[in-house]
Amino acid sequence: MFSSHDGLCTIGELAEHAGVSVKTVRFYSDRGLLPEASRSTGGHRRYAPDAAERLSLIRSLRGLDLPLPDVRRILDEQDAGGAPDVLEAAVTDRLNVLGTELAALRWREAALRLVHECPPTERPDILRLVGSLTTPPSTASLARFWRAWLPPRMPARSVTAFLERAIPHPPDDPRPGQVLAFARLHAFVTQPCGKSSPCQPRAHSAAGAREASALYTGLAHAYDLASAEIRKGAQPCSGEALDGFIDAYASTYGTHDTPAFRRVLVGQLAADPRIDRYWDLTAEVINAPDSHPEPTPGSAHDWLLKALDADLRATLATRCSDGQTY
Repeated sequence: MFSSHDGLCTIGELAEHAGVSVKTVRFYSDRGLLPEASRSTGGHRRYAPDAAERLSLIRSLRGLDLPLPDVRRILDEQDAGGAPDVLEAAVTDRLNVLGTELAALRWREAALRLVHECPPTERPDILRLVGSLTTPPSTASLARFWRAWLPPRMPARSVTAFLERAIPHPPDDPRPGQVLAFARLHAFVTQPCGKSSPCQPRAHSAAGAREASALYTGLAHAYDLASAEIRKGAQPCSGEALDGFIDAYASTYGTHDTPAFRRVLVGQLAADPRIDRYWDLTAEVINAPDSHPEPTPGSAHDWLLKALDADLRATLATRCSDGQTY
């Protein structure tokens, strides 16, 4: 390779040894990634023996699709004799980018399958729905929906904790049905609430910042306990989950958990506006067709409402058997 008396090689010899074109070597040289050792009297580039190894490293890094700025930082770190932290960081960043790109491709593939497999009469509506999504899909519209729905002045930490539970994570490798469910979920949250009924539960009007935080912290705990019961296949019943559910509302209203309060609460919750469609679609997004359904805050809430109703019925039956009036 190094045929000259001074141990240097020409750009053509370096290119031939590396199996690349002269244009490629010149490209990296012009960008300062492959320094020249000197120039001949005729102005031709000449390279030192270590240029071949450096060019090999550049090609390997570019083969991993690392951008030129990252390649430059890695080479500078190597020249300075530093630790391989820059290479590790660059590879990690590239893996994150590829992960996002792959997720986008999987969502596009599932969306194409959805359009391909649906009845022709439904394609215009489905195209409109899936065409409104980014790939991979963003959950920003869901977050905006819940931030507008939650009580005003609710502490940021409590809002974040609620959003983590309420917003479904789009699957990395979705089925066509999950793509459709997420598209419908996006459409649902971007439509304004009907003017004929309020969007928020009545408890929101009674909750200040402190009460709102206590309400949703208590509800989150109750939903976790109810979800555990749902996973076990338990029927709605009284117990720790229901007690925590009632306590969350009692704290908001500044009262205590009593039979009278439970009677009032069950009527109020039954009259509150419902967003069942949101939770039904969320369940479709997070659950694959062949998997065991994972509870959502909505299904946990419904389980607790049924448990409250069953508890009141049991109390009524007991009082009637004892000859008491309800």
